[in-house]
Amino acid sequence: MSYTDPKTDTTSETNADWWRGAVIYQIYPRSFQDSNGDGIGDLNGIRKRLEYVASLGVDAIWLSPFFTSPMLDFGYDVSDYRDVDPMFGTLSDFDALIARAHELGIKIIIDLVLSHSSEQHPWFKESRSSRDNAKSDWYVWADANLDGSPPNNWLSIFGGSAWEWDGTRMQYYMHNFLTSQPDLNFHNMDVQQELLDVARFWLERGVDGFRLDTVNFYAHDQQLRNNPPLPVEERNDKTAPAVNPYNWQDHLFDKTQPENLEFIKRLRLVLNEFPGTTTVGEVGEGQRGPQVQAEYTSGGDKLHMAYDFALLSNEYPTGTHLADTMAVANSFGEDSWACWAYSNHDVVRHGSRWSLSDAAQRAYAAVLLSLRGSVCLYQGEELGLPEADVPFEALQDPYGKRFWPKFKGRDGCRTPQVWQSDNQNGGFSQAAPWLPVPVEHLALSVQSQDAQQGSMLNFYRSLISFRKTHPALTDGSFELLEASEKHIRFIRTSGNTATLCAFNLSDEPQEFELPSTSWEIDTMAPFVSSQEGATLRLAPWQAAFACNNMTKGDTPNG
Repeated sequence: MSYTDPKTDTTSETNADWWRGAVIYQIYPRSFQDSNGDGIGDLNGIRKRLEYVASLGVDAIWLSPFFTSPMLDFGYDVSDYRDVDPMFGTLSDFDALIARAHELGIKIIIDLVLSHSSEQHPWFKESRSSRDNAKSDWYVWADANLDGSPPNNWLSIFGGSAWEWDGTRMQYYMHNFLTSQPDLNFHNMDVQQELLDVARFWLERGVDGFRLDTVNFYAHDQQLRNNPPLPVEERNDKTAPAVNPYNWQDHLFDKTQPENLEFIKRLRLVLNEFPGTTTVGEVGEGQRGPQVQAEYTSGGDKLHMAYDFALLSNEYPTGTHLADTMAVANSFGEDSWACWAYSNHDVVRHGSRWSLSDAAQRAYAAVLLSLRGSVCLYQGEELGLPEADVPFEALQDPYGKRFWPKFKGRDGCRTPQVWQSDNQNGGFSQAAPWLPVPVEHLALSVQSQDAQQGSMLNFYRSLISFRKTHPALTDGSFELLEASEKHIRFIRTSGNTATLCAFNLSDEPQEFELPSTSWEIDTMAPFVSSQEGATLRLAPWQAAFACNNMTKGDTPNG
């Protein structure tokens, strides 16, 4: 199967910064489309649905892991970084997916899980076999304390100690997640080189970039110092659910180490060999997320973009919260770049998480697609899918099983995409799906919304199209005008064009004064608002966009 060589792809070379302001659509392969009737989505199923993805107007797809894996964490436990798990298909199937996506003008970003592997990976099998084998130092090993307890107080995000005893080596190994996901030792340069070679393998195959899982977890403190306790008033649930004592520590030493940045710089050099490729990092940092996000994307020699959990957490996104979030992000300079998201495969779908009405979901979607930065949309978000209530007996996620019932895990956002309303499996599979399709999702299927002019699906299509035709919304600067709990207004400026964005985040009508009468409502926006002179009136949960074509010497506020 042939594939596009990024070294000769002139499209990539002429638009190397396509990722700035891009809209990226996340696909969870297990749950997108089953093509072979086994109840599990696969690569050929994704390829079958690419025309649908193209119809959304997105720039790229982020594929969650499809590598060979025992699937104890559903692909985030990799046992072979250079192959496709048979349940998803073959390398040839992946090549065909890449080729078809590029034909449709869609970039492909794949999820690289570099901080840890599966315990079934040959590297770990060799590493745990003795203390003096060739890969003995490829993972994080440490002796027990004199009383037999773990080396320090580090905790796993999935519960309990971050250390697991191994009877063969008579040592503990570190795992930030499941015990079956041992952490790789990034202080070993051979490990770093091997992972850089993995990245090059996929870049040479034609991928357009990487989403980097837990990008700040790569390196650990070599002295294995204990994390200090975190004051109760500073605890939050941005990295782990509130029921998890992981939130009780200030994670100064088990992640976000200086050596992390040195590896990321080496990775960026590899991507620089392939013009038009990009990276988006996941920053799991409860206290210093925005700072790490900015640090990891500044300077042009590290990540292209990154996201933390500022808008993925349970904190309701009032206008004030949004303004504060953007103020922090913008305080780190124009060369840092954020990627914003409300939903993904790790969190409760935002419509349910924040108890949003249909109108509120539309207003907040407009906010998301107007912020300075790139945007990630999660499959089904464009349909307005609520979180599924997966009963315990059908639960697959080990995280949910560990903390049930206060935390039900991540299965509720991972149920299959619904394509049809007249099929109990939603058109996802001819067999029983790996997770049940909720009855309430069927009425929101692509089939039922595609031809409805005012549907949530077509609203997202129009919103993405509107963003693409307004350069200020994709890569312009950000200037906050005003914000309160119930509204936010800001100006995006690019060159000689500016777009004023106003959002009513309440059930009550609002009106406000435009900076001057030179601003006019953009009638192409997918919202209806009224203007009388410099006064703008917004109905409940409505947005308005006003344009001001500036001449030299003018300012956006003029």
